[in-house]
Amino acid sequence: MEPKEYQKGRGAQKNTPNQFLQHVYEMREDFLEFCHLEGEEAESSKTQYIPIFPKTIVNKVDSPDVGMMYSMNPYQGCEHGCIYCYARNAHEYWGYSAGLDFERKILVKKAAPELLEAKIKHKNWKACTIVLSGNTDCYQPAEHKFEITRKCLEVFLKYRHPVGIITKNALVLRDLDILKELNAHQLVGVNVSVTSLSEKTRRKLEPRTASIQKRLKTIKVLSENNIPVNAMLAPMIPGINSHELLPLAKAVADHGARSFAITVVRLNGAIGQIFTDWIKKAMPDRAEKVLHLIQDCHGGSINDSRFGIRSRGEGKIAQQIHDMAHLARQKYFKDRQFPRLRTDLHEPYKNGQMKLF
Repeated sequence: MEPKEYQKGRGAQKNTPNQFLQHVYEMREDFLEFCHLEGEEAESSKTQYIPIFPKTIVNKVDSPDVGMMYSMNPYQGCEHGCIYCYARNAHEYWGYSAGLDFERKILVKKAAPELLEAKIKHKNWKACTIVLSGNTDCYQPAEHKFEITRKCLEVFLKYRHPVGIITKNALVLRDLDILKELNAHQLVGVNVSVTSLSEKTRRKLEPRTASIQKRLKTIKVLSENNIPVNAMLAPMIPGINSHELLPLAKAVADHGARSFAITVVRLNGAIGQIFTDWIKKAMPDRAEKVLHLIQDCHGGSINDSRFGIRSRGEGKIAQQIHDMAHLARQKYFKDRQFPRLRTDLHEPYKNGQMKLF
């Protein structure tokens, strides 16, 4: 039985202090819930959409551990609430907590399509795959309301520019029409995250994401339309989902994925405190075991920030995970390959009938 203090429907169970703020003002959650009017949801549990106005939208990715050069994020913060999400730490730069604030205060970049267009039509820009969701999911619930991701895909299509997508939401199928047009020119690849085959595990790890069956169906529908899919079986968390790696790989292969990728969980920055608090409430019977297993993958710590090692982990347990991944590729993906996207079709000056001159 779950402890009473465990808050269903959210990943983080509290707000952690922001390292950039000198003073922290905190109102007790139980006070907020006691004071709200009958029939209303407590303000503390509502999701807020906050518009922000960045000057740029395309970010250069310097990390050698990430397989992308450029990314863009229509939203900051993510209502999916994945407890392990590395993007949580970025919310502190905006003055919020990496905990519950990350899931409840969603920053919305309505000007993203215009900023993207200005970037890729610039005379000095050379086409290179830009990945939607290098930080937070571009198809999170906010996309239902704002449709910023769809408008950005229209810009990529207009300029024949390659785009990658990372998501764990079936909402991506809403834009199948644009994805099919992009794919006709070999301009799109989709990465679908699947971290467990157990709904019980999924609901705790990723409380507001699409169900496992919907994600597998998403892979199937995209694949049936010849849109290349890479499955993100990440992160692997020993003691929670690492034992599922082989059946996960088989499931995504059976639904048409052309490749898969894994990482070993690491709990950097505020995520260490958030995850530790969460697992003691969500899985108290195995909390210490899981934390020790994670430490075993990172030299006795729950985090390792060294490039080239931090996402792979070290030690016997991490090696076992990578050995299973190697076996899965041999068994289920031997003759499959995720294609390279084209960059030679980009037309930076495409504008109406300009091509006629």
